[in-house]
Amino acid sequence: MTRSQRLVLIIAILSTFVSFLDGTIVNVALPAIMRELGGGLTAQQWIVDAYLITLGSLILVAGSVSDVYGRITVLRVGLAAFGAASLAVGLAPTAEFLIIARGVQGIAGALLVPSSLALITSNFRGPAQAKAIGTWTGMTGIAMIAGPLVGGLFVDFASWRFAFLINVLPIAVTLVLLARLGQKDQREPGVSIDYLGAVLCTLGLGGAVFALIEQSTLGWASPAIYLPLVGGIVAFAGFLVRQRLAKNPVMPLGLFRVRNFWAGNIATALIYGALSLSSFALGVYLQQGALLPATLAGLASIPVTVIMILFSSRVGVLSGRYGPRLFMTIGPITAGIGSLLMLSISVPFVYWWQVLPGILLFGLGLTATVSPLTSAILGSIDPSRSGIASAVNNAVSRVAGLIVIAMLGVIVGGSLDLAGVHRAMIAVAVLLILGGIVSFLGIRNPVHEVDAADQASAMPTGSPERQA
Repeated sequence: MTRSQRLVLIIAILSTFVSFLDGTIVNVALPAIMRELGGGLTAQQWIVDAYLITLGSLILVAGSVSDVYGRITVLRVGLAAFGAASLAVGLAPTAEFLIIARGVQGIAGALLVPSSLALITSNFRGPAQAKAIGTWTGMTGIAMIAGPLVGGLFVDFASWRFAFLINVLPIAVTLVLLARLGQKDQREPGVSIDYLGAVLCTLGLGGAVFALIEQSTLGWASPAIYLPLVGGIVAFAGFLVRQRLAKNPVMPLGLFRVRNFWAGNIATALIYGALSLSSFALGVYLQQGALLPATLAGLASIPVTVIMILFSSRVGVLSGRYGPRLFMTIGPITAGIGSLLMLSISVPFVYWWQVLPGILLFGLGLTATVSPLTSAILGSIDPSRSGIASAVNNAVSRVAGLIVIAMLGVIVGGSLDLAGVHRAMIAVAVLLILGGIVSFLGIRNPVHEVDAADQASAMPTGSPERQA
């Protein structure tokens, strides 16, 4: 690598690291936030979903923003906004203030991931680019390990507020490195931003999520619930119509004509919805129900991330050899069985027998799923459209988590007590097993050129199939 390429890779890693770190810290910090600021389960849902609403709805349009205004400019704005929002979260005097600040964090986070990836792809070519993206992906995995542990340590030995304020330091370092990089910004001519589509998507998701979270307080018969729900559905329908008619849609609906793309995204919604529900329910219950310190609650799910880091690349190789369908079928079902093992959680609580076996099986299943899932979706799309395909898949995973957390009250029965966490684990298992079934029925393994040649050579000479 040249000096410039090294700086680019460090900047891209740090930019994404803060977003991933924040996303993994929050579940561990939720019980401490509730004790200090109040609000109960509803406030906890909003603290997670305020971030996911803005992130999930704007990450599609962020790529166009980066092309229009320049990747480095957008990265600077995203970093500064994320730092300011993190500061606001750490100093929040009320739960309502914190929720608004989390929404701003989501807007900033939507700018960071596409811009950092675009910075890599514009500075690296060929094998060097693949290696740089692999390094970038591996370092974000470290954020998944560090987040719960860092959050738990701050909650137990200082304050949950410091868990969010810690973002300010890497953001400041990244802004300094951007200044030292000294690259001229690149802007793509002829690219437009679909502002109307972004607004309709945000209103659609926001209205539906508001109704799902607040219905437990106000009831479905309240106009304050059914009007936002209907309005949200209408707005999201308008977003889909806009994507069909827009000259440069942020979510080209034509992509969903590809079998592996639509089937893979349905599987993504089910699997990542399950993952969000599991992380939230376990993170909160282990502290409020099992009375574990925040640090131990953060460490409880670390085996999943360690297994993924150790074996994901190997699974990717096997998936490339045998095709993704088998792994996408067996993986989610295995993870679902791991979730069902956690129904053994009881009083008195013993992590080693009641949680760890299920966590290990869950981690193995998830590891068998993630890499093949990504390759099945992106491998089915022309490489020239892989960027938008990746953005759509990323948005689907975020929105799935958003909807599942919004429905948490309905799923667990209003409280994350022992019965509630059991209901959550059953829901997680159902979503995962459905993800495996969808993959089995919908995903098709790609036909490699070597396989096609072998099939042709096995056909009789002069047959129409062989001639074709």
